[in-house]
Amino acid sequence: MNGSLPGEILLVGDDRLHVVEEGTGTPPVLLTSGLGGAWFDWNAVAELLRERHRVIAFDRPGLGGSPPTGHRPGGLCAEADRLAALARRTGEAVIVVAHSLAGFHAEAFARRYPLLVEGLVLVDPSAEQQSPPHARRLSRLAPAAGLAGHAIGMTGLARFAGPRIRAAVMRRITERGDVAPPDLSRAVYGRAHVLGTLLAENAAYRQLAADLLSLRESAPFPEVPLCVITALGDVRGDGREWRRAHADIAALSPYGRQIVLPHTGHLVQIDRPEVVAEAVDRL
Repeated sequence: MNGSLPGEILLVGDDRLHVVEEGTGTPPVLLTSGLGGAWFDWNAVAELLRERHRVIAFDRPGLGGSPPTGHRPGGLCAEADRLAALARRTGEAVIVVAHSLAGFHAEAFARRYPLLVEGLVLVDPSAEQQSPPHARRLSRLAPAAGLAGHAIGMTGLARFAGPRIRAAVMRRITERGDVAPPDLSRAVYGRAHVLGTLLAENAAYRQLAADLLSLRESAPFPEVPLCVITALGDVRGDGREWRRAHADIAALSPYGRQIVLPHTGHLVQIDRPEVVAEAVDRL
């Protein structure tokens, strides 16, 4: 146990990660969150899958229940390596279910470690078709952004405001509101380093996108099942560009397909967990 949190803190590669496992069955399923997310955002999905799969939700360093890393946050390859270390720990090829920003990590993992991949489900993943401008310059701000967020948190503001801001945001952007148990939300979003990690990841976003576009030129996508879930409920305009960008991702695999949800927002795993679970089962 990790204090009052479920799961364990495990040494995975060079990182100490908060990992929550439940269920049995193969192939194992790895659940990885987008920017600022935590393992409990996947609770409803895990509940639907745990009778058929070994379900493993984890938090990246500095997020959820994972302690911050002592070294500089890793880039795209480091995130792919982290997923590979988690997959090796299961002893089998895995299905990775990745939300938003973590879609970059999951695709890089599939390209770098094809033998460890059983399939991918990308839940409204981040998508960039051209290298974003000023990527490297902004990525250099990541350590400073992390320190600034940590400093704000040390004032006590994070402990007071963090859980309240999370609850308010979730009520606004999801149909179901904040599904996290209040005590777990306080335990996670009241931590000073969580805000710092969130800001650092946001600053590194463009460099991650640029690195993935470069990786696509040198490492092929494996011939594994791929499902891309596109949420249009909170997309501005008619959503054609977002839908097309996700269709291009699905086309990376000869076994790729796309699911379009016209009236569902970005946090599909909370509002439509059954869609995510069904996508895993179809793989």
